[in-house]
Amino acid sequence: MASPCIITVAITGSLPTKADNPAVPITVAEQVESTQEAFEAGATLAHCHVRNDDGTPTADPERFGRLVEGLRRHCPGMIIQLSTGGRSGAGRERGGMLPLRPDMASLSTGSVNFPTRVYENAPDLVDWLADEMLKHDIKPEIEAFDLSMIFQAAKMAEAGRIKGPLHVQFVMGVKNAMPVDRPTFEFYVATLKRLAPDATWTGAGIGKDQITLNRWSLELGGHCRTGLEDNVRLDRSTLAPSNAALVRRVVELCPEYDRRPATVAEARSLLSLPAAA
Repeated sequence: MASPCIITVAITGSLPTKADNPAVPITVAEQVESTQEAFEAGATLAHCHVRNDDGTPTADPERFGRLVEGLRRHCPGMIIQLSTGGRSGAGRERGGMLPLRPDMASLSTGSVNFPTRVYENAPDLVDWLADEMLKHDIKPEIEAFDLSMIFQAAKMAEAGRIKGPLHVQFVMGVKNAMPVDRPTFEFYVATLKRLAPDATWTGAGIGKDQITLNRWSLELGGHCRTGLEDNVRLDRSTLAPSNAALVRRVVELCPEYDRRPATVAEARSLLSLPAAA
């Protein structure tokens, strides 16, 4: 029997603009509509950022609150994961939305080079974000941009600093960080299984490598991330018409690897999250 794959849709991120692709959703209303289409196409987890009216990134809790409210209304049971990423704010304002008590939130457990800057996650900030997630009963998704972040996450989970079991997303293809490399990817997966045998994981590839990581993740038993945050094209010459189109591409890949899209109930069970209300 085909095994379920949780499809994450990263709906907007901090960087893509409508100049890159007119389908990139900016306003809260656009994001809710785009996510609903992706949900109906087969995505069961939404990775969320919010933007100012001019499209620049923000960590504004009020905007996150409106987004969460809209997603809960229009995408019943969908797992909502809010980003605490460093492009949206500085210091603790990156976690200012955590009292909204989403199902999940992203957590990077170390720093790494990005194309033009250092993605800085100082130890005291990582500890504070993890504490806030525990306080509000939020499961972290560990955003692993290199191997040390996996070891740090496993250490934090063993110490009870992270609500387990661990869920890790391997991010590959960011310039100056970890390139898309199959032996390294397999080593990531093997290392995680050794450190945290009950962990779940997702593969995320940037740009043209999105589909490569989709395929590798399906093949090796993991879960998939797609969406306009990471990639605005279906191929070199074709812009993706929507987040839903990128989700449908993963859905269509699933049977090649004896996989199928997870239902809401299956996704929540796989991630050890409460059933939908």
